[in-house]
Amino acid sequence: MDKRILLIGGGKSFMVTSIAKELTEEGFEVTKVDPDVTQIERLENKPTVYLIYLDDVDSMMEFFVYLGDKAIEDDISVSIIGSPEELEKIFAKTSRDKVAAVFERPINVKELARQMLSVVEQEEVRLQRKRILVVDDDGTMLRTIKDWLSGKYQVFMVNSGVAAITFLAKNKVDLILLDYEMPVTTGPKVLEMLRSEPSTSDIPVMFLTVKSDKESVMQVLSLKPEKYLLKTMPPAELIANIDDFFEHRKIKDYAN
Repeated sequence: MDKRILLIGGGKSFMVTSIAKELTEEGFEVTKVDPDVTQIERLENKPTVYLIYLDDVDSMMEFFVYLGDKAIEDDISVSIIGSPEELEKIFAKTSRDKVAAVFERPINVKELARQMLSVVEQEEVRLQRKRILVVDDDGTMLRTIKDWLSGKYQVFMVNSGVAAITFLAKNKVDLILLDYEMPVTTGPKVLEMLRSEPSTSDIPVMFLTVKSDKESVMQVLSLKPEKYLLKTMPPAELIANIDDFFEHRKIKDYAN
């Protein structure tokens, strides 16, 4: 089990130091950082479990905007420690259902460590899920699809073809959901780029599009994607298509 935690809080805070000490004694590997975007971005091989200690919450609001984007892009697990008043301010800006665990101050650090073990175990289970990259220039569509799929899959999101290529240079995924019509680099162009590189040539790709006319469908199918999915289809139908794909792939792998 990966028991690494990124502990975010004032570096000189007595409570943050006490929490880090207790977590370390319980077998966690703790990386302690300030709520500083630059400092966090410079870290390599970061844990996917973040534990945030709220202190001077008003000054941290901008940081939480960054964190919200980070959760969407990197699919991280976030837990928060704070007073009821501080938590109320945060959840006025951040959806509570996106947070793995909430701890109200005053806290018992030993109990915190026990509960963080549960968070890490849940993250371990989540990380076993199939990884899907969604590529779409429409931010609303990205967030919608992530909401639909996150119950079953690890979902990562980028808003352009170039961003997809950059992401895939450092990350492995099991499936790409690719918008067909995007500015600058279209879906077909992205697929062509993926197929030309040995490291990405075998990644399954499903196109997402709003076009359902015969000409558009035939044009897409000529590129031989795994599937051609309409953005207008109901969530259950989209999920069923993806579930079926992975189920058939598993059967095929077993047969081989």
